Amino acid sequence: MDDLYDEFGNFIGEPEGDSQEEEEAGAYSGAQYLDDDEAEADTAPTGQELMEIDEDGPSNAVVLHEDKQYYPTAQQTYGPGVETLVQEEDTQTLQQPIVAPVEHKKFTIEEEEGELPPVCFDRGFLSDLMSFPEGIRNIALCGHLHHGKTSFLDTLVRQTHDVSKLMEGKTGKARDELMRYTDTHLLERERGLSIKSSPMTLVLPGTNGKSQLLNVLDTPGHVNFADEVAAAMRLVDGIVLVVDVVEGVQTQTELVIKHAVLSGLPLVLLINKMDRLILELKLPPTDAYFKLKHVVEEVNTHIENVIPGRGEKFRVSPEKGNVCFSCSSMDWCITLPSFAKLYAESYPNAQFDSGEFGKRLWGDIFFNPRSRKFTRKAVEEGAKRSFVHFVLEPIYKLYSHTISESPEDLKKTLEGLGIHLKPSQLKSNAKELLRLACEQFFGPASGFVDMVIQHVPSPVEGAKQKLGNYYTGPTDTQTAKAMQECDSDGPLIVHVTKLFNTQDAQSFNSFGRVLSGTARPGQKVRVLGENYSIDDEEDMVNATISSVSIAESRYSVPVSGIPAGNFVLLGGVDSSIFKTATIVAPKLPEDEEAYIFRPIAHFFESVFKVAVEPINPSELPKMLDGLRKINKTYPLITTKVEESGEHVVLGTGELYMDCVLHDLRRMYAQMEIKVSDPVTRFCETIVDQSAIKCYAITPNKKNKLTFVAEPLDDGIAEDIESGKVDIRDPARKVGKFFEENYGYDLLASRNIWAFGPDDRGPNILQNDTLPSDVDAKVLRNVRDGIKQGFSWASREGPLCEEPIRNVKFKITDVELAQEAISRGGAQIIPTARRACYSSFLMAGPRLMEPMYSCTMLGPANAVSSLYTVLSRRRGHVLSDAPVPGTPLYSVKGLIPVIDSFGFETDLRIHTQGAVTLSLVFDRWSVVPGDPLDKSVKLRPLEPAGAQATARDFVLKTRRRKGLSEDVGVGKFLEGELVRQLRETGVLDGGV
Repeated sequence: MDDLYDEFGNFIGEPEGDSQEEEEAGAYSGAQYLDDDEAEADTAPTGQELMEIDEDGPSNAVVLHEDKQYYPTAQQTYGPGVETLVQEEDTQTLQQPIVAPVEHKKFTIEEEEGELPPVCFDRGFLSDLMSFPEGIRNIALCGHLHHGKTSFLDTLVRQTHDVSKLMEGKTGKARDELMRYTDTHLLERERGLSIKSSPMTLVLPGTNGKSQLLNVLDTPGHVNFADEVAAAMRLVDGIVLVVDVVEGVQTQTELVIKHAVLSGLPLVLLINKMDRLILELKLPPTDAYFKLKHVVEEVNTHIENVIPGRGEKFRVSPEKGNVCFSCSSMDWCITLPSFAKLYAESYPNAQFDSGEFGKRLWGDIFFNPRSRKFTRKAVEEGAKRSFVHFVLEPIYKLYSHTISESPEDLKKTLEGLGIHLKPSQLKSNAKELLRLACEQFFGPASGFVDMVIQHVPSPVEGAKQKLGNYYTGPTDTQTAKAMQECDSDGPLIVHVTKLFNTQDAQSFNSFGRVLSGTARPGQKVRVLGENYSIDDEEDMVNATISSVSIAESRYSVPVSGIPAGNFVLLGGVDSSIFKTATIVAPKLPEDEEAYIFRPIAHFFESVFKVAVEPINPSELPKMLDGLRKINKTYPLITTKVEESGEHVVLGTGELYMDCVLHDLRRMYAQMEIKVSDPVTRFCETIVDQSAIKCYAITPNKKNKLTFVAEPLDDGIAEDIESGKVDIRDPARKVGKFFEENYGYDLLASRNIWAFGPDDRGPNILQNDTLPSDVDAKVLRNVRDGIKQGFSWASREGPLCEEPIRNVKFKITDVELAQEAISRGGAQIIPTARRACYSSFLMAGPRLMEPMYSCTMLGPANAVSSLYTVLSRRRGHVLSDAPVPGTPLYSVKGLIPVIDSFGFETDLRIHTQGAVTLSLVFDRWSVVPGDPLDKSVKLRPLEPAGAQATARDFVLKTRRRKGLSEDVGVGKFLEGELVRQLRETGVLDGGV
């Protein structure tokens, strides 16, 4: 009987002989097995088996609760071939349908599908013009926030497109609002500013009536989105600099001027919002002239500051014809030649040369009304500057008459000027009436077209600048020649710098410029990524172009091919592109090697950091896919995984990060995510030379590496990062650069092994060993291992695993094992890293933090608020000055990025929203205090003192990353060396 129960006292059944009868009766809830004949006759279960009486009585076997079966299963009821789904009760709300309809999500504003908006030119004519690169101009509209770039492009769109549908049903304020045709992102519409650059291809006539093809890129004005401007500048041949006549040159305008001049891109100036001089500032015409002159001189001063003594080539001036005056809200735009032509057409019997007349309409040239002559000085009484007399006064009169006169009087006045308005139009509101009058008086923007055609090079001339500045391959090959000539029959080369998401945000189209050949749908191509080189062909993917279109912001025009010299929107090639790419034909002429265009050098770095994670951990793959898409669409965004496993997103500023996280939540991942408090990137540096020669021995005790660290000379890090010196160049060329610019001796300059952590990293690894002490051949064998160890060390410094900056590591001695197996990478790489760390920590380590340059524009009474708010955040003011001709003040200062979170909101609260603020990364600055000073005591919730800031940052960063708080040099130095240093008193006992 003992066998009937287990050790816990549970009944486990009768012996085998007794249970045989029960098995025959059937143990499946009392169900009886049918005979074979009966089973064949009635295969489908009826459910009656469960109800039959078990004559043999119940089984004594223990049946668990979850194994009991009271009702037939779905398979027994419906048969084995039927799929059944069980839905638990109440898991779906009543509002949620069981079978939901297919929903097509739309994240961008587009024209109605299948219907291209009507235009005033033939689209076949547009595609034909693309085959004549001499008549094409590729330009970007660049400038500061709210200076009128998008609204000026609206003027050109209204001139070429029938926009009556967009205005249909709109009245009052909604009708007065700007159209903003190129703002297609939903956030752009809500916030009233551009976030992405948008392309438009337009056919516009010049003053002589000849049609020209303009490929225009509208760029964002907010400094946080300067990465979009940098991507746009790579594709164009000239910049149209849009400047608000009241505000003048602001932060973004300065950045554009600097990088356009350094890239060799010609500039033309568009002075916008001319109506503010009349309606807002109410300046008399003479004062308005001086305000305009000041804006022009301000632009020229910034050009001259970029390249002292060589700014004449880029100088802008109305008499040169490269300055345009416009009012985008009233749809008018003039240059001096176009206004002179307007006079010539108005007075056909006058018989004068409009070109010569236009040259006399600017500067210190006066018109004497009695003698009707131009002189350098005012000779007669009542003589005025020619610009004031012939340009400003007529505009002022047109505005004042239109606004002040009754409809009856205004009709007579305007008809005298050849402006004919309907009675209903004469009764419109003041803004609409002004726009209609100006539209007829000034006509289309033909003066702007002439200016661009004259001062911006065609794609054929611009291709030389692109190849010289950005192409990594030789310029004497057949492929390079085809690019220089914009040969539409040559091999296909497309430089892609931007990815635009489709309307449902599920995929991307690649936007770039065709430099050679013709892009056609169905073409097989090679997509070369940013890391592609002849030696390393890993970053290359074969693809097929699925579609080729002309990009028009709200719609695209599918075409059968786009020849060289034009912008192109390609479908089907985006899968391997992250930031930029070079698309080439599968085979180049004479089997030449394929080379890429350099990645974009942005205006500044991403230093604003947040960590993200999904609220539901199971949705992590979905979030990672969203982060990949974010990486594609924002040029300067960086995503990485920290050692602690957290996913970090790096951007340029608060607004930028807000837009990125909105797109991640709503468009790409479509899920809720948790976001950490914002922090910033740090860098690690040194202020002294290593106190001793620091050595590290490999784990097998057979190799010894000795390093010394010292700070780099001022300017070297910036030169490396800007690409003035490239480590991939021959050693002789690199050595010559350091010899000529920084006074390195020949031996030292030729022995620079690497920059770190990558080829454009701001650190140097230099071989300082003597051939007499170290066998050069053996050293060459471990060179790659030492370089990898140096790269690893400079990527993650010893203080808080942040990148090292501005440090030169010198290899002073190397002892290596004779057997190659004893000096492999596993031995050398971690040892080189440890030697770098120990030499770094013995050289006065310091922490560096990024600084924002802040520029405030506002009324005079707001200046004191900026001083107050800045002083609370470790910032300081550099300069403050009034903006000439306006009641505004411009104040410039510096603020640490880590203290800038919420700064703009704080300042606006203090000034009741009267100021605008621009924060842009300016420099890396050493944080006050010693990060290794263990005497500093940090108490919870108590702000650190000025000299304890570095220690505070290091400890908090290490805690956030899950690292130990001990940062002593003893962790990296050899034990024997630590003992010697403690005995001599160089190290204290706690290190």
